[in-house]
Amino acid sequence: MTDSTPSGISDNGAGALAYITIIPAIIFLAMPPYNRSPYVRFHAWQSIFLTVAWIALFIVLAIVGRLPIIGWFVWPLMMLIDLGMFILWLFVVLKALNGVKFSIPIIGPLAEQQANK
Repeated sequence: MTDSTPSGISDNGAGALAYITIIPAIIFLAMPPYNRSPYVRFHAWQSIFLTVAWIALFIVLAIVGRLPIIGWFVWPLMMLIDLGMFILWLFVVLKALNGVKFSIPIIGPLAEQQANK
């Protein structure tokens, strides 16, 4: 996946940039020629779904953290989950940069489905 677009960003670079924040992912889905590349579309959708999952998990843990006694264990659990999500995020950025279409379980098939629409 090293096809270069007229702007000079390769599909690999665009796929990796899609993970930086949700904003580039949305831009790549809306902006030609990236919105025509299944590779870039896949990584953009996977980035969006990963961000939504991370936020949803944070909200659930914040709510559970307000419960008596159970809340004491939520803070260390949130830190471990955040570390794991950061490692996963870094892993998919590097895979995208190297041209590998790595599919995160559950999220990846949804991204693939959206990318092929």
